[in-house]
Amino acid sequence: MRIPFDLAETLAAVVDEGTLDAAARRLRVTPSAVSQRIKSLESLLGQVLLVRSRPVRATAAGTAVVRLARQLALLEHDAVAGLVGDPEAGTRATVPLAVNADSLTTWFLAPLARLAARHPVVFDLHRDDQDFTAGLLESGTVMGAVSSREEPVAGCRATPLGLMRYEAVATPAFFERWFAGGVTPDALSVAPVLDFDRRDDLQRRWCEVRGVMAAAGPPRHYIPSSHDFAAATRLGLGWALLPTAQSAPGIAAGELVPLGGPPLDVPLTWQQWNLRSPLLDAVADEIVAEGRRVLVASGGPVSRR
Repeated sequence: MRIPFDLAETLAAVVDEGTLDAAARRLRVTPSAVSQRIKSLESLLGQVLLVRSRPVRATAAGTAVVRLARQLALLEHDAVAGLVGDPEAGTRATVPLAVNADSLTTWFLAPLARLAARHPVVFDLHRDDQDFTAGLLESGTVMGAVSSREEPVAGCRATPLGLMRYEAVATPAFFERWFAGGVTPDALSVAPVLDFDRRDDLQRRWCEVRGVMAAAGPPRHYIPSSHDFAAATRLGLGWALLPTAQSAPGIAAGELVPLGGPPLDVPLTWQQWNLRSPLLDAVADEIVAEGRRVLVASGGPVSRR
């Protein structure tokens, strides 16, 4: 069985854009043409590929076709560049990547800027918790991801980046109000704390190390933006664990004080499709080099398959 590239490309566009009308505008065809292509592909494969929800989403079979479409588009870009002997030749490639919010805020954009200066590429970034970005690889939504998962996703290869180190901090005024008698389990049980969202368990894990169980958890503010999360900490809304790249300047300026105790280290891994592509390899080289420059060395193996 052969899957026509134009039909697979159309399915990927529909999944990316969320509706047939939006995909039609992107592909510069009519919505009816998009609908007909999807029906033709479903008839060819004998399976439903789209759930007609709002936005639409791919079925398990559709996910496999979307992943194929993205891989073929990447290989086509590399082939065109190779034919003319110029890595910057050919159409501009779209590279979807997944990254956790703290990496996006502190170090991830610099390597992308360097890549965009050298290659005809645009990046489509998907932000999610590092514990969940691997799922975007499995679904074919992205080609590469910063993940806390160390074992390679099926069909991918994994390279350790290092440890993102977090330190518990608060403003001096907050510390004086809530921790004047020390950072004790009793004090931590009542002092307001910041969480990124309801899946963020860093503060809870740190509290458990200090003897505070979840049942005695403190009042929680939810701030689902890494930049605003750090700003809320500096404003004294609560105490929080910040990456050292965000906490160190505030501590040096006297705007923040550490709560003490050991830091919390989160290991990060770069996962990408196990597809030999000069462009994707260039993306990996830049991201891995930057990660290893700014993150705490983990002392792990260089690469796993």
